[in-house]
Amino acid sequence: MTSLYSFGHTIAAFIIVLSIIVFIHEYGHYIVAKLCGVRITAFSIGFGKELFGWNDKSGTRWKVSLLPLGGYVKMHGDSSAASTADSDLLENMSEQERATTFHFKPLYKKMLIVAAGPIANFLLTIAIFIYFIMSNGLPSIDPVIGKLMPDSPALSAGLQVGDRIIMIDDNKVSSFNDISYLLSTNLGTPVKLEIIRADTPVTLTITPKLTEDDDGLGNKITRPLIGIKSMDVKYEDVGLVRAVGESVRRTYMICESTLKVMGQMISGNRSAKDLKGPVGIAQLSGQAASKDTHTVIWLIAIISANLGLMNLLPIPVLDGGHLVYYIIEAFQGRPLAQKIQEYGFRVGFALLAMLMAFTLINDLRKLV
Repeated sequence: MTSLYSFGHTIAAFIIVLSIIVFIHEYGHYIVAKLCGVRITAFSIGFGKELFGWNDKSGTRWKVSLLPLGGYVKMHGDSSAASTADSDLLENMSEQERATTFHFKPLYKKMLIVAAGPIANFLLTIAIFIYFIMSNGLPSIDPVIGKLMPDSPALSAGLQVGDRIIMIDDNKVSSFNDISYLLSTNLGTPVKLEIIRADTPVTLTITPKLTEDDDGLGNKITRPLIGIKSMDVKYEDVGLVRAVGESVRRTYMICESTLKVMGQMISGNRSAKDLKGPVGIAQLSGQAASKDTHTVIWLIAIISANLGLMNLLPIPVLDGGHLVYYIIEAFQGRPLAQKIQEYGFRVGFALLAMLMAFTLINDLRKLV
């Protein structure tokens, strides 16, 4: 019974977390499309068979579908959830119908509508970070070493308690949290530290040690650590403007780290075994829900930023692929040939299917 309850708890948490993120993403597309005068035929959370739904006054079918692994906004003139054009329908449209059809809108409006989904995800992440900062204060941690761990790279490199780290490989360090961020994608290679010791600049070289650590939810992950701890943490009350600026910075940092890790995987310098698929995300959702609401909200912020970033990748089927098509159209003055677009969508779908299968195998291997 306990295992059954745990499984149900994990699935429920996963559906809630993913549905919130997907709804925000699709609502970004929806609201900008409506502002641009596009008629929406369907707004779905999930894919496949409709479980339940309703029609609003404008004729949009709002529905929840069987497979909770995404969602879509289907606009007038689309032949599928991937926003491919229904050529036969478009050819026989009246001028009045064309005025409310996505595919006949000016290029800049189509680009705004497509980009609105990922942007909505970034805004969700920023809004959550603003909430945390305004509620709890902004952690103010000077980049000063408060403690050195035994047998650590920091000791071997000659770091001392009281040293202020000001640069890591030409990247400015403003707070102690910047240190872990700047080292987060390091694969055990030497980095240059510039420090201030007793008002004297000192330059050292240190090699982070890849160490098995806890991710805060009970999972084992490998982190590059140098073996230092900070001084006391202070929480500073800040105004909205500074909270927004810090939240944007944190969202950017998440995206930058994700891109670095992806680059390392593509180049073969980092194993792809850490990629998480639906099962892995479901497991994280269940673990977060078992802790507290704040942890769930924090997880939503992280996943939302990554979903927004992933959707901007230049892969047909994804929003980024659509944007690439529109950019090419802007430069050459006409849309890409329909056949080329169709082949692109097929290739994009195949790539996503392979990635989904790979991450699913990864997830199941970890469970076993």
